[in-house]
Amino acid sequence: MSHAVPNLESVVWEIADEIAQRKDRGEVASYIPELACVDVNSFGIVVIDADGHVAAAGDSETPFSIQSISKVFTLTLALGKVGDRLWRVVGREPSGSPFNSIVQLERERGIPRNPFINAGAIVVTDQILSGHQPREALGEILRFMQFLTNDPSIAIDEHVAASEQRTGFRNLALTNYMKSFGVIENPVDFTLGVYFHHCAIAMSCRQLAAAGRFLAHLGRNPATGHSVVQPERARRINSVMLMCGHYDGSGEFAYRVGLPGKSGVGGGILAIAPGKASIAVWSPGLDANGNSHLGRVALEALTKRMGWSIFGA
Repeated sequence: MSHAVPNLESVVWEIADEIAQRKDRGEVASYIPELACVDVNSFGIVVIDADGHVAAAGDSETPFSIQSISKVFTLTLALGKVGDRLWRVVGREPSGSPFNSIVQLERERGIPRNPFINAGAIVVTDQILSGHQPREALGEILRFMQFLTNDPSIAIDEHVAASEQRTGFRNLALTNYMKSFGVIENPVDFTLGVYFHHCAIAMSCRQLAAAGRFLAHLGRNPATGHSVVQPERARRINSVMLMCGHYDGSGEFAYRVGLPGKSGVGGGILAIAPGKASIAVWSPGLDANGNSHLGRVALEALTKRMGWSIFGA
């Protein structure tokens, strides 16, 4: 007996309607002053399937601060630059600790557990920076995002970057601590400056879903035909996203959604359905682990209705 394939567009619209009616919206990230001002009722979703068909609903064109989602793209760049040598200075294991924890760094002699917690992403940024001036490194990251989306309008929100720089004492402590073990190569303020700025890139759900397409299609961007990374590397980036992309909520996300994904405290999530679609959702209210609460709820509904979990329908 054959089952009819659900219509992607109607599924996306249904989910947006359901989310609009929810009262449990989570809390916005108040520790970064610029993010505290975002409307908790915002919600956007965009799905770009293998044929390039775009299903969008809600605030899908509204730019938001992608925050830690940028770490997927800096990881891709760093692997392109230094290859597997990157894994000498950052691990690939789930942390089980908050994203800004310093405790594990002490036990593990300055080597962060994975590239998506703050300490790991700072090390990845440091590797991109080596041999460049901060402005050049930042330009490279921004151009990469513009290249992936074929959209030169993508920019850094300087207000958010300045807000993070003024309040980023924990990240300063993490970076100094890693520097003491020789894990950070460049001046701490240079590395952190680039880190704060790439986390402050602003994108809409449509742009973010477009940027992630290469990870859904074996490293190739179907929109342009460009091979961004080799298939094996795309697979490995997806595997790190699945295990580590939601901090200490990564297991829960894999259990409920069943896709590689990366969240940011701006309320965005990029999720990858390999071979099928690149998905971006945005809902600024966060859960206790710093992940978008209704973003995850929406993705769980999407994978169930479309049968897209990598673990089977």
